[in-house]
Amino acid sequence: MLTSITAYSYGIAAVAFFMLTVLLLTSWRARIFGTALTVACVITAFWAASIAYQAARGISLPLLTDILEILRNAGWSIFLLMLLGPFQQTNSLAPFKFKLKPYVVGIVAFYIVLLFVNIYTYWKLEPPQGETGFMTDIVGRVVMAVMGMLLVEQLYRNTPSKGRWGIKFACFGIGGLFAYDFYLYSDAMLFRQVNMEIWTARGAVNALIVPLVAVSATRNPQWSLGISVSRRILFHSATLLGTALYLLAMSAAGYYLRFFGGSWGAVMQVTFLFGAAALLVGILFSGAFRSWLKVFISKHFYNYNYDYREEWLGFTRTFSEHGHGLGERTIQAVAALVESPGGVLFISRESGNCEPVAHWNMSLPNESESASGSLCQFLENKQWVIDLQEYDSNPEKYSAIFIPQWLRVLPKGWLIVPLILLGRLFGFMILSQPRSRVKLNWEVIDLLKIAGSQAASYLAQQESTNALMVARQFESFNRMSTFIVHDLKNLVSQLSLLLSNAEKHKNNPEFQRDMLDTLDYSVQKMKLLLHKLSRGSSIEHPAPLFVDKLLRQTLALKSAFEPKPELEILDPGLVVVANWDRLERVIGHIIQNAVEATPKNGKVIIRISKQEAFVVVEIKDTGQGMSEEFIRERLFKPFESTKSAGMGIGMFESREYIHELGGQIEVSSRQATGTTFRVILPFHRHVDDVRDAASRQE
Repeated sequence: MLTSITAYSYGIAAVAFFMLTVLLLTSWRARIFGTALTVACVITAFWAASIAYQAARGISLPLLTDILEILRNAGWSIFLLMLLGPFQQTNSLAPFKFKLKPYVVGIVAFYIVLLFVNIYTYWKLEPPQGETGFMTDIVGRVVMAVMGMLLVEQLYRNTPSKGRWGIKFACFGIGGLFAYDFYLYSDAMLFRQVNMEIWTARGAVNALIVPLVAVSATRNPQWSLGISVSRRILFHSATLLGTALYLLAMSAAGYYLRFFGGSWGAVMQVTFLFGAAALLVGILFSGAFRSWLKVFISKHFYNYNYDYREEWLGFTRTFSEHGHGLGERTIQAVAALVESPGGVLFISRESGNCEPVAHWNMSLPNESESASGSLCQFLENKQWVIDLQEYDSNPEKYSAIFIPQWLRVLPKGWLIVPLILLGRLFGFMILSQPRSRVKLNWEVIDLLKIAGSQAASYLAQQESTNALMVARQFESFNRMSTFIVHDLKNLVSQLSLLLSNAEKHKNNPEFQRDMLDTLDYSVQKMKLLLHKLSRGSSIEHPAPLFVDKLLRQTLALKSAFEPKPELEILDPGLVVVANWDRLERVIGHIIQNAVEATPKNGKVIIRISKQEAFVVVEIKDTGQGMSEEFIRERLFKPFESTKSAGMGIGMFESREYIHELGGQIEVSSRQATGTTFRVILPFHRHVDDVRDAASRQE
């Protein structure tokens, strides 16, 4: 049983030192101190691995074990000596500088002699037997431990006070390694044998120095290889180690309860262990405990309170999550920086007040704060983080600003964090008391101010996006309304032309029939336009249609006009893909403009033909024509019109829709001669699609 425990104990040590070696090698920067540290870690890993292998296999290789142990101690001693070496060039080791060289020579010589003595003893002589050989071997190991502890003591004592922060954990770890060896072999000298339980625990003890050395390597740039011990790894490692120690303690307590509890021992043991397990689960899942441990690690193991890379990644990740509003995510992101479990967000509005807009684990107050009040002006001008408890005890520090009573008595209120955007106060955030006490030093305050500015930019972007969405909705509605009003204007123009010709042709039955058809079409068209306007949308889906059929219907409504448009179909049965109403409105608008621009004795001719893969609808008139400058600069420009009652969007809408269909509009005109519009649309080859669509409608 003890053999398997030995294998596990030293196996853990081997894995720990191998991991530290990998971290050192992957961050290699060729510093001599880092090289020595890496070599010491590699030798220690092989030493622990060899003992674990021997214990697992049930074999014994004393020579290999002794050599690796000597090399391990020599590696750590040389590393300590190299750290002591640079002090020779300063005045920080005045009493030690003249003794350093012989001291180094003596230590190195001792390890070399000890190594050759062990090799010679095992190879040339019989292994040392009896009490004399045992004591000689143990004394050498005790001397190695004592020299190691002396080197650690010299390093720590001769390091300036301001530099001890960077090496103290390495001194604790390496000193603990040699101190445990001293304890092991002193016990062996006293009882004339090695205590196997102490020997077995030696591997786990060596594994515990790995995080201490790693932390010092991170802290001290003079001899580290640039490795960085993740706070997350240290947090989980500390949690795991604490859990293991807790379980061991509780197991030992349960054992003694069973041993001394008599007939109630088993019951007491089970009850105690269940309660201990429940307590452990409660602690591990406690937010306050996790917060306290994070703060403790940052405070005692690192120079800075934050791992800024991890904090910024977490900050950004919180903003990118789904399931909550941006305001709530903003509070969570900023509150996480100071272990706060809740908060309230206020944003400045057009009303001139900072109003509460979001909350997280705090009640949303009904009050708002004036943007011109002393609090908001102080936050904008000073950009300070206000500690409400400090304000209550020392209000003069904050220039005697007035903080409203409702804010001061806000349950669990702690900090007021300003949200500054472009030098102006965008809003502020109230955070609740943290789970564990956080000291508000310059680092915490600066981080909160930067995080507040970043949060303000996110919130401002959302506010701008929402405002843009509303503006686009109004723009879409206004644009639709403009086109509908334009269509109504066209209908009014048609009815006006009809009315102007009614006096002349009122007794003509054919004119009366055309007039009734035009009136009926106008009424139906206006009803459709009103329906679209009331629904707030005008979704129109394209479909295959016959161009000649559409033009016949369009011209039937223009038959009462003078001059009467004429239709020439050069290629019948041509099909395009478009929305019937919109294409009819586009071509109808061009035809109506041609009629209005042409005298009654003139001509308006509409011609349909096919040219390669396109359908061409040509509208030609003999009207007054247009100049090239007008066509180039004003014809298709929205809200530009030469008509007294025109809106200037008809041709703009026509060109936009034709381009949407993949076609184009060409215009040629000469003043006092006439104008020709050519509407060019892609030809749709599948005529059966139109017939099928028509049959389904029927």
